[in-house]
Amino acid sequence: MLVTGAGGLIGSRITSQLRQLGARPISVCKLDAYPHEVYRERFGIDASDPDFIVGDIAEPDLMRKVISGCDYVIHAAALADVAACTRRPLDAIDTNITGTQRVLDAVAASDRVRRMVFVSSASVYGNGDHTGQPEQFIEGTAVQPVSVYGNSKAWGEYQTAAVLGGAGISYAVVRYFSVYGEPQVVKERSHSWVVAWFAMRAALGLPLHLNGGGHQIRDMVHVDDIATGTLCALVAPRAHNKTINIGTGSGTSIRQIAELVRSHYPDAPLVETPMPPGDPEGGYASIQRMEDLLGWRPTISMTEGVARYVAWLKATPAAIPDWMRQAAAA
Repeated sequence: MLVTGAGGLIGSRITSQLRQLGARPISVCKLDAYPHEVYRERFGIDASDPDFIVGDIAEPDLMRKVISGCDYVIHAAALADVAACTRRPLDAIDTNITGTQRVLDAVAASDRVRRMVFVSSASVYGNGDHTGQPEQFIEGTAVQPVSVYGNSKAWGEYQTAAVLGGAGISYAVVRYFSVYGEPQVVKERSHSWVVAWFAMRAALGLPLHLNGGGHQIRDMVHVDDIATGTLCALVAPRAHNKTINIGTGSGTSIRQIAELVRSHYPDAPLVETPMPPGDPEGGYASIQRMEDLLGWRPTISMTEGVARYVAWLKATPAAIPDWMRQAAAA
């Protein structure tokens, strides 16, 4: 089982579940999104493991060498931060488009791969139909991305269908909604991963920023459920060549998330801030197709997931990045 992007929160959780199931995951990741101690201490990554390849999926020939020995592929590697993609669109193109093409070319050339899962995102839906009500996103509706990141994921979906469909190789596209969960560590100058942002700021006594007033809607999915849903899509016979939302089917506003975090940190103040560029108004997943094709649905509630994250953070306070501590001390 090849897992690209295996050094991140989601990829590391997928590889952990694969090992528990008795599979042999082969991991590829650049390990450049965090300081190396984060990968080692938070995500349990051992870069000296012979099954862990520190490399760039956009590098010529790397994917062909690795995929030649694999039965299944989960392509999760991406510059997956909306703000970073907006600031650095050429980096997004390098990883999310060029890198994805390298993976697809290698899978198409393989005589062994049984199925590839392409990890996409609810960001492909953009802001939906602007009805003024929380939007339910259904897989068959037209994609309308409003960010560089969303554009790159929409391209990846179409290209996966074109290349692997043409080669007669089974694939599934999974559209992740808002992923959260321990041991998520925030990135500087990012506005993604709101549970981690709010919990870490609250732990430091900093205000919780409600971008745009906090009215955006997110379908929050715990990383354990994301990993399980991805593996279901990898093997479920009815997921063949299908696009599937991975969500809970329930929408939560950013303000509601802040209040859930404040139930553990009652003194944390709320401050309204401007909406950052590329941040969608959001919505929640239609999960009918997921339930029908995968025979599965998430099991971790938002209340439980936030409580788990806060408990982990309180037990692991060193997870709060130094740059955030310095901002709190300034």
